[in-house]
Amino acid sequence: MLFASSSALGFLAGSQLPGSSVTHVRAVGPTMQTTAVKHVTTKSDAIMAEARTLMPGGVSSPVRAFKSVGGEPVVFDHVKGSKAYDVDGNEYVDYVGTWGPAIVGHADDRVLAAITETMQKGTSFGAPCALENELAKMVIDAVPSVDMVRFTNSGTEACMGVLRLMRAHTKREKVIKFEGCYHGHADSFLVAAGSGVITLGLPDSPGVTKGAADSTLVAKYNDLASVEALFEANEGEVCGVILEGVVGNSGFIVPDQDFLEGLRALTTKHGALLVFDEVMTGFRISYGGAQKHFGIEPDLSTFGKVIGGGLPVGAYAGKKEIMEQVAPAGSMYQAGTLSGNPLAMRAGIETMKILKQPGTYEQLDRQTDKLINGILEAGKAAGHAVTGGHISGMFGFFFCEGPVKSFADATASDTEKFARWHRGMLERGVYLAPSQYEAGFMSLAHSDEDIEKTIAAAKEVFAII
Repeated sequence: MLFASSSALGFLAGSQLPGSSVTHVRAVGPTMQTTAVKHVTTKSDAIMAEARTLMPGGVSSPVRAFKSVGGEPVVFDHVKGSKAYDVDGNEYVDYVGTWGPAIVGHADDRVLAAITETMQKGTSFGAPCALENELAKMVIDAVPSVDMVRFTNSGTEACMGVLRLMRAHTKREKVIKFEGCYHGHADSFLVAAGSGVITLGLPDSPGVTKGAADSTLVAKYNDLASVEALFEANEGEVCGVILEGVVGNSGFIVPDQDFLEGLRALTTKHGALLVFDEVMTGFRISYGGAQKHFGIEPDLSTFGKVIGGGLPVGAYAGKKEIMEQVAPAGSMYQAGTLSGNPLAMRAGIETMKILKQPGTYEQLDRQTDKLINGILEAGKAAGHAVTGGHISGMFGFFFCEGPVKSFADATASDTEKFARWHRGMLERGVYLAPSQYEAGFMSLAHSDEDIEKTIAAAKEVFAII
């Protein structure tokens, strides 16, 4: 490999000189061609330097710190449609989409108009709001397993609430989760979690008590035998099984149909509950989420992201006889000052109205298929081991031969190579999740031009890493 400059050397090591432009050498046929990439981040660097004196790591959520991909994060100024713009004026085609919610595109005019109208009535009530009824009915109508909904402020809150409800309903304490699946940062779920925990190289989090860890049993995703063994070893003690319907927090991992059907049968057999964490997949891979896509009916579900249209929201939902145990209908307590916030409810309603229009998910599937296949073909053509896929507007790939069916398989991916690839794509105006262990997201605002630009950038970067 030839290097054109010291800044290119820095890039290939997974870092970048602050505020610099970068020059790369790439192969073009039998010759080498130098490509100058101007990516100035002086203002972002200054803001992040100050942020680290004010907030732990300079961020409000760990993965944003770019620890696993190297270099400095870019600081966003504004977003619109398929694009994000940083404080230095750089434009990016964005495939993070605020980690999933921006499915109709950033700052959609229809959603903004609805929020603006609602805002005139106030930003928070702390009292019942008719918009809660409207959004709840939309969720119930879309998801066959849902009779009732409880809104929260985040996906983490939703998963905390659903775990307490699982235990209250079954009068059992132990829960089965899967290695590499992330269900928010509640103590019981930060055992063999995915996403940011993996990104920082922390298998578990300090501060999680032994009691919380002891009540969490960990199985292998797509391995029904591992679940069955846990049930047998803890007979009559397991309240239920919770899983990501499609894993998005160990990268993008698709469940086998037999695995999902087996979980439904096993939980029923042992008198336990089956819970789909649809915070990421809900209304993302289909209008009814992963459970509708795969034809599996869980007892309870969690939602977030898309149902808030970009504003903070979460929800847990399920069968009436279980949900009526939640206070004030029942004795299982859970509350939230801002739960059912009118702005979040209205943003979710307008977003779901758009998603319900004919052809929406077909468009997401078509565009995502074009993107991920273009990336995989470019990687293989450049001699890299790559594997990946998509369902509707959710996608991901790994730097390994594959197939990737579990977290253990995902760890075979070349994360150092991913870091170099991520930096190269960022410098060419493509914003991707700054971790190998995160899924990517398509929106209705992404154009053919956006995808073609992304694939062209991928070809350049694959050629130099």
